[in-house]
Formats: sequence, structure tokens, C-alpha cells
Amino acid sequence: MGNEISSSLIAKNSKFTPEELERLSKKFKKLDLDKSGSISSEEFMSVPEMKSNPLAQRIITLFDSNGDGEVDFREFIATLSLFSVKSNKEEKLKFAFRIYDVDNDGLISYKDLVNALKMMVGKNLTDYQINQICARTMTFSDVDDDAGGKISFEAFSKVIEDMNIHNKMILEF
Repeated sequence: MGNEISSSLIAKNSKFTPEELERLSKKFKKLDLDKSGSISSEEFMSVPEMKSNPLAQRIITLFDSNGDGEVDFREFIATLSLFSVKSNKEEKLKFAFRIYDVDNDGLISYKDLVNALKMMVGKNLTDYQINQICARTMTFSDVDDDAGGKISFEAFSKVIEDMNIHNKMILEF
């Protein structure tokens, strides 16, 4: 897991027990196929669940918080902490929001929604169908109309609060 200082900092800043961190360290090392100390997009895609997830590349981008194209152990643990039972509802919802905020400006625009939907459906829908879905979604979701035709985190949270998304965003470690 690296040196003592970085290991203790990771443990302090995560929501995991030392035992869970040890298990996650082993999983990280298994994913790090080239033993470089970080996980590339290709290495992530070796996980069957990621390979079949249409949002896999977007999720990998969110793991890579420093944007260097690789996920180190600190980034790995920081992101997985969001899926811990100890992570709160707002943290989970912020991660879900960031999946759709493709341009990372803190708001979900029509263009963000189109890009995210295209990632999810691939070529299964026409551009016309995608635009129809996005137009309806924007109308329905911009409930507070405070973001100038974009969806704020607060509006996003209001729209999905009854779906209990945060309860579905829990992984066993």
C-alpha cells in the first residue's frame, strides 16, 4: 500500500476499516496488471462489470481526480469510499450528479445530458429520440429554474430523492 505515512493518510481520509483497506489494496494490485502502481482505463476495463457498463469511461474519469489518465491507490480509495455504507446520501448523490455533468461545470446542461445519454444507449436510439428524451428531462428536472435552463445539484437531488438512488450505491468491501 505504499509507505507508512501515505497509508495512514489514506486510512484517515477513507471510510474503511484497516481490514477493508487491506482487501481493497489486494484488489487494486490485481487490477494493476502492469504493476505500475496505478490503474489505466484498459486495466479497469478488464473487470467484467466495467466492460458491460455503458458509463464505464465516464466512471473511470471520475475515479481519476487529478486527470493524469491513471488511477492511483489514493484516488481508488477516495472514490470507493463514496460507495461505503458509511458514506452519506449527499456524497453519493454528488457522485451520481457528476456522471451527468460531463463538462464538469457544476450544472447539467442539455449538452451534458445528450452526451451522457449517448454513452448509455450507444446507437440504440436516433439523435431525434435522444433529443426528445433530453428535452423532456430538462423540462421535468429544472424544477427550481434557478440555473438558467440547466439542472443544479439541488434540482437533481429533488428530482431523484424518491428513487432512493443513494441506497443502491452501496458496495460490499
